[in-house]
Amino acid sequence: MGRYAVAMSRTPPEEGTPGTARPSLRRGYLLAVVILLGSLLMVWMYARTAGEREQRAAQAAFESQSDEVLTLLRQRLLHYELALRGGVSLYWSVSRPTERQWRDYVGGLDIEHQFEGLLGLGYVPYLRRTDLEALQLAMRDEGKGLFQIRPHGARAIYGPILMLEPQSIGNRSALGFDMFSHPVRREAMAAARDTGQVRLSAPVELIQRGGDGRRNGLLMYAPIYANGIQPANLQARRTAMSGWVYAPFHVRTFMESALRQLDSGQLLRIVDLGQGGPGIEVYVDPEFRADPEPETLRHSETVELYGRTWRVDFQSALRTAGAAGAGADLRTSVAAGLIVSFLLFAVVLTLAHTQSRAERLAEAMSESYRRSEQRFRNAMLYSAGGIALLDRQGRIVEANPALARILGVAPASLPGTVLDSRFVDPGTGVAQGDSYSTATCKLLRSDGDIRLVELVRSPVPGDVGSDVASLVQVEDVTDRVRAEREVRLLNRTLEARVEQRTRELTLANHELESFAYSVSHDLRAPLRTVEGFSRLLGERFGDAIGPDGQDYLARVRKAANRMDALIDALLKMSRITREPLQRTQVDLSRLAGEVLAELRQGEPGRTVEAVVEPGLEACGDPALLRNLLQNLLGNAWKFTAGRADARIEFGRDPDAPPAPGMLALRVRDNGAGFEPAYASKLFRPFQRLHGADEFEGHGIGLATVKRIVERHGGGISAEAAVGEGATFRFTLPERAPEPPHEPH
Repeated sequence: MGRYAVAMSRTPPEEGTPGTARPSLRRGYLLAVVILLGSLLMVWMYARTAGEREQRAAQAAFESQSDEVLTLLRQRLLHYELALRGGVSLYWSVSRPTERQWRDYVGGLDIEHQFEGLLGLGYVPYLRRTDLEALQLAMRDEGKGLFQIRPHGARAIYGPILMLEPQSIGNRSALGFDMFSHPVRREAMAAARDTGQVRLSAPVELIQRGGDGRRNGLLMYAPIYANGIQPANLQARRTAMSGWVYAPFHVRTFMESALRQLDSGQLLRIVDLGQGGPGIEVYVDPEFRADPEPETLRHSETVELYGRTWRVDFQSALRTAGAAGAGADLRTSVAAGLIVSFLLFAVVLTLAHTQSRAERLAEAMSESYRRSEQRFRNAMLYSAGGIALLDRQGRIVEANPALARILGVAPASLPGTVLDSRFVDPGTGVAQGDSYSTATCKLLRSDGDIRLVELVRSPVPGDVGSDVASLVQVEDVTDRVRAEREVRLLNRTLEARVEQRTRELTLANHELESFAYSVSHDLRAPLRTVEGFSRLLGERFGDAIGPDGQDYLARVRKAANRMDALIDALLKMSRITREPLQRTQVDLSRLAGEVLAELRQGEPGRTVEAVVEPGLEACGDPALLRNLLQNLLGNAWKFTAGRADARIEFGRDPDAPPAPGMLALRVRDNGAGFEPAYASKLFRPFQRLHGADEFEGHGIGLATVKRIVERHGGGISAEAAVGEGATFRFTLPERAPEPPHEPH
């Protein structure tokens, strides 16, 4: 305070006093000028380097956007390739799809929305002269008339457009055009044939017009080989060549659809380099400039796409902002330097007046410190949790009333005492140190009650010479811990109740199975009595009861026999649930072959094409798996009885999602099928989707199949359409589960 008083008693010299204010101001002006000149020099150097850096950054960003454009073009072409490969897969699955199958496949692709830019998807056969004549004769026999080839003329190889969907006016006009006679198209088709890969043509004039009235476009070809197998060498590929699936598209539509999601502001020119030379222009943006301005960003890349070499030239649509940005930065930097210089000049001039301002600032800081101290005192006084300030020996320097209430002592008795001595086990409290820590301890109140408290310690940075080292918060959590203990006890009680209910449910299920078994056996005795007396009545008194009576007796006996068969099926289904599984590796392919052989012996007059995939093995009960295949293959055999081209397939399910350790299978036929809306009823006992007069059966087979699959840990589903056959998909464990490893 003495120094402050002396400083306050001195009177500062007036600004106009000679030798004091003027030299100070002159020095301030000189310093301001020096700072201004230095700032201008630094700003100029920064603007120069910043301009070059921004130019490089703009070029790098431009090249990155160019890479994004190329990526989008590749993705669009890959999208087209997927459509072509799907068509190739269709030709592999059937020897030659019909026009309806091809139309359904292309219609399912939804080309207009999913493959935007494609004009269609077509099929081009690879025909020699004899193949062309055979094709024309076949199409004439089918009532389609003579298949005309354009252009006319005799050639060794033909590649006419046989199918092209969707059937727009332009696509229909393309049918019959021999693309193998056109040199550009022939080059791409031959490349696809010889390499076995999808190939792209050079720019050609399409038969279909684009939205802008132009015909310039590209063609993509995917080869098809006989039997769906790509030969290893060139000569074999040419011999096994069957045709191509191809897709035409306009270049401008392709570019717009591919780049619609990217607004890069770039101008493009694509040149097909072909076999060297200047190349053929594939696409050029209308605003692309042959002689761009010097500020224009430029970049070129050469890419290989489906056998074509493209050079893609990029230009920025607008003038680059590099030079303008550098100039703006320079002006901003100069302005900022001037402002800072004048501010420093003002600071130098005002240094003489800072003493009184510093005093006012010190007073304001003292007031702020006092208020901060008051806020801390109020927080300690009114806090619901206990708070204590400790010194480096763990003694309480200051504590709030809440801590006194938790300890059960008077607040005045706390300062000077060691907080750790209040715990049941001294030394278990929060350890001293320079880091944040927490602990839960048992605290002994002054009245002898033991409470559970949670301690939180944090170091407190004090003034030099201060004895405060840390702050400790104490919270009584006894009631909360007791409540948590009660909740855990309730949870254990609930788990015991669940186990008890599970045991009761298991016993109830066993009792229900025993009841069904007993009832099924008890029902058979009266049924046999009814059947026996009905037979005796017909044999002994047939003449007396007349034809109508005999017909009634026949119906009674038929109903009794059907009821006996239903009870038999019910007993079999009950045994499937009760008998233990005998797991072993089962050759399903061999088992399916045996079942189909038995079906052929039962009906030797039927002709059914049966396809069984070899090498299928699953882990399960052999008897139950035979029962499963007998029901599924027997159903397929039964429901294909009305078809001359009956076909039954058994093998892996290619459409099933992968499941670790499970084998996905399917049984498919082309029989009567059923309404998909009633598929949920198939696996219920006694549920039939066809009348007994159409197909015989009891309605138990598929319910038995479902129980067998579920006992093996798998699942089953069915899908079908009326008149188009049915497909049953199910899963079985592929291998027996490995026993757990015992520790050594």
